Amino acid sequence: MDSERLARPLISLAPADLAVIALFGAAVMVIGFRASRRMGGTADFLLAGRSLTLPVFVMTLVSTWYGGILGVGEFSYLYGLSNWFIQGFPYYVFSALFAFLLAGRVHRAGYTTIPDKLEASYGRRTALLGGVLTFLLMTPAPYILMLGILVQLVTGWGLLACLCVGTVVSVAYLLTGGFKADVATDVFEFGVMFAGFAVIIPFAVLQHGALPFLESRLPPLHLTVHGGHSVTYILVWFFIALWTFVDPSFHQRCAAARSGAVARKGILWAIPFWFIFDALTATAGLYARAVVPALDQPVMAYPMLAEAVLPPVAKGVFYAGMLATILSTLNTLALVSGTTLGRDIVGRWRGVPEAGVGAVRWGIVVAAVGSIALAYAIPSVIRLWYAIGTAIIPGLLLPLVTSYYEKWKAPATWTLAAMAGGWLVSTGWLLAGWRGGEILPLWGIEPMYPGLAASVVLWVCGLLRKTAAGEGRLPASR
Repeated sequence: MDSERLARPLISLAPADLAVIALFGAAVMVIGFRASRRMGGTADFLLAGRSLTLPVFVMTLVSTWYGGILGVGEFSYLYGLSNWFIQGFPYYVFSALFAFLLAGRVHRAGYTTIPDKLEASYGRRTALLGGVLTFLLMTPAPYILMLGILVQLVTGWGLLACLCVGTVVSVAYLLTGGFKADVATDVFEFGVMFAGFAVIIPFAVLQHGALPFLESRLPPLHLTVHGGHSVTYILVWFFIALWTFVDPSFHQRCAAARSGAVARKGILWAIPFWFIFDALTATAGLYARAVVPALDQPVMAYPMLAEAVLPPVAKGVFYAGMLATILSTLNTLALVSGTTLGRDIVGRWRGVPEAGVGAVRWGIVVAAVGSIALAYAIPSVIRLWYAIGTAIIPGLLLPLVTSYYEKWKAPATWTLAAMAGGWLVSTGWLLAGWRGGEILPLWGIEPMYPGLAASVVLWVCGLLRKTAAGEGRLPASR
């Protein structure tokens, strides 16, 4: 996306709209800082005292796992219903698998972070590398960029200033309230994000009609689940959905749940809410393409639809809904990034793996500043998502998932090799295909595939070594 073009005044907001948006921002800050008053130490700061009830668990997970709203609008505008099939359906499947295979185990394990679990299973070196990969995976840069763009549309300021303002609003209360503040704001933002998209659909239908209007105005492939994409392209996005298994926000919330049953049921209850929200956003994307068919910047699909169909106040509610969708994910990523940097990387490196709240706080600040720089340097949400997911998931996936199953754990040395090999191969493949800011898969092979292959091969070698050692043919080895 071209940040300079987006800086032009593309939208008009009435004073009532600005008042609604300002009220939303103020409410988020008040709720976040009020949650800080009940802080009870490191356990509260990182896991809210492991006391999340089922309704709170569902609301915080639903809102956290759906932050890329401008990217969703762009994909829906360009490819129609395939956005749901490619970027919705796979996540339902892997979320359900997470619920049945890992949710209870994560809660029972009782570890605070992913690197804590990796150290318990494989040792300090694997935990350190896992911390680095987790930090890279959870950078809030794509969401800081989306938030900055929305702030830019509302204010007309320069992109860098908007990135900074949006970030401060998103993370200020985390410095005092940690995970408690994150959860409290997520619950509020859950309601706002649904309200925002529930508002725009009736206005679009009343002004333009329902399905017959869409059928007459949309490209035919927009109403198919594949959208004209090849099987190999669709398959890549299914593999990227494996992100679910290594996403620290899933692990953090399962660890913070009141019980393993709450964690499992909470994920399963979250799936229908994601489906409903996907239905709302997909419908809005179809109407955007039908009502405003010639956008130079498809990432502006939702704002331009709002410009076309919404009156004052309703438009403010819709913008608040988009902001809530982004903020609910951004604050979680900022907290996880700060925890990973301050506690799991620097603290563990210095021999203080149980580093306290102070280390997490400075980690949040450093991660936020770095993410602002990254978002300004690479102003493309889709490229950031693609590069991060394809490079990091192959390294983390097998070592983390198998750490919860003793039978499938490879020796520590081989697990470290599988983690490093998967990450380095996929990253090298990605960089080899980088051409002038565009990513062209080397030899037509997506980087995730060779990375996963390298990780699997090394992990299998480790399992064979473990089996041979158990049968007495080789000396036992970590």
